[in-house]
Amino acid sequence: MDIAELTTLLTPAGLQLVDEVGALSSTAEVARAVSRLRAAGHSPELVSAVVSQASLRVRARAKFGEFADRMLFSRAGLEQATRLSVAARHAGRFRAAGIRRVADLGCGIGGDALGMAALGLEVSAVDADEVTAAIAAFNLAPFGESVTVAHGRAEDADPGAADAVWLDPARRSAGHGETVRVRAADYSPPLPWAWEQLRARPGGMKLGPAFDRDELPHDVEAQWVSADGSTIELVAWSGALARPGVRRAALVTRGDDAWELTAAADAADEPVRELGAFVHEPDGAVIRARLIGDVARALSAGMLAPAIAYLTGDAALTSPFVSSFRVRETLPFETRALAKALRARGIGTLEIKKRGVDVDPAALRTKLGLRGDAAATLLLTRIGARRLAVLADRV
Repeated sequence: MDIAELTTLLTPAGLQLVDEVGALSSTAEVARAVSRLRAAGHSPELVSAVVSQASLRVRARAKFGEFADRMLFSRAGLEQATRLSVAARHAGRFRAAGIRRVADLGCGIGGDALGMAALGLEVSAVDADEVTAAIAAFNLAPFGESVTVAHGRAEDADPGAADAVWLDPARRSAGHGETVRVRAADYSPPLPWAWEQLRARPGGMKLGPAFDRDELPHDVEAQWVSADGSTIELVAWSGALARPGVRRAALVTRGDDAWELTAAADAADEPVRELGAFVHEPDGAVIRARLIGDVARALSAGMLAPAIAYLTGDAALTSPFVSSFRVRETLPFETRALAKALRARGIGTLEIKKRGVDVDPAALRTKLGLRGDAAATLLLTRIGARRLAVLADRV
């Protein structure tokens, strides 16, 4: 989306047309909508903008729920936006710390500011991209004067009376469509400047979950966040927003539920042990936070192999921080023998998970020629040089 397309869309007629078109979930629906709108005499520019928004709103429901139907998006902006349930948790931390005014320095399409404003915080937001700032202004307009949005660089913004800052440096190349990841040295605003803001006043900075841990200042709280099984972000918290004694945290969310594991430092791993009655796969946030050892001790489990994030033990325990599997047996780690064993057991539905081995689960599933009514999980890993195939049932 460019500024001309957005200007075409941001009219009463354009916005009404987006609402009238409704959800467009398939290529066929998009094609029919384009034909219908062109036949009604609408300009190609308006038709393109309306159809694009109708399609993006469908995709946005995964992050914004029913609010997506009242918002505008760019493709890149939606991809990089914080989902509303997670933004609400960020906002809750600001409010619990007594923060009332937040400077959102790099607001994107307004996902985090939306969570803050919904909890009654005042937000002054800025984004370096003109189109993105305009979209954010539209999305945040229902909150009236409690939220302001400006077009400009974060580095040039004056936090003024803000009690805290929120930063979300652009980690992808500029643009509103397909973008590519850039090196940390090329983030915008630059990371050295962003860390300075967190030293100057309380704040939080959203980073990618794979951000180099060695680049984290020693005095911030690093919180990795997962949502519905995917590790989505790392947030560095500073000042009053960093909890005393907490330097590592793993926040695991599923729908509206959330669980958190915190520690003063990385947790020491438990020793390696023989395959037991259960295998546990830690959530990605737990792995990134390096708190696997704490989870293992809570489950009376140990490492299945060095440097591989599978735990094993005999205790019939599980937790929100792992996916647990009851071991049936080990099978040959060779495609033909494996296929024969699975067919003999009537397994036609197979979940394939892997760690530490170079296997393409989709390609392997095709080669296995599965048949039968039974279901199971196949865990593929290695212990030293030995490859291991474990047939199990998800707990």
